[in-house]
Amino acid sequence: MAKMTKAQREWRPGQPKKPRSTRVMFASTVLSLEAFVVLFATLAIYGLNRETLNPVLIIGSGVLVALICILTCALLKKPLGYAIGWLLQLLLIFSGFLITEMFFIGAAFAVTWWYAVSKGHAMDVESARRLREQAAWDAAHPESDSGTGVAQP
Repeated sequence: MAKMTKAQREWRPGQPKKPRSTRVMFASTVLSLEAFVVLFATLAIYGLNRETLNPVLIIGSGVLVALICILTCALLKKPLGYAIGWLLQLLLIFSGFLITEMFFIGAAFAVTWWYAVSKGHAMDVESARRLREQAAWDAAHPESDSGTGVAQP
């Protein structure tokens, strides 16, 4: 039998599920998509500049940046993850010096990153407010079944 995780060992029946952060989900999606864009841009840079730039340097740095994009997703529960995310946005914009189109693609991803972080945070704040209000209502109305409006037998 597989080992249980800490969360699985500590779970008890009836225990409320911890809400997931919308900001983390949005930001992870943007970074994952950016990893693909970085890989495709790496192939384009390699194809256009293989005589002038070292191919190992081009492919290696592109794969490294794509891996950093993916690994940053794991850090998004801490402020460091968002700082690295902003640095990745700048790196993607500055890659426009290698391929001009990346200025536009990088700017579009930077706007998408900003939107994911800001709106995701706003949605998390709203979800937390609703959870507090639901908990207060449940405490004030113990005879109903967890806010469904159906009385328990």
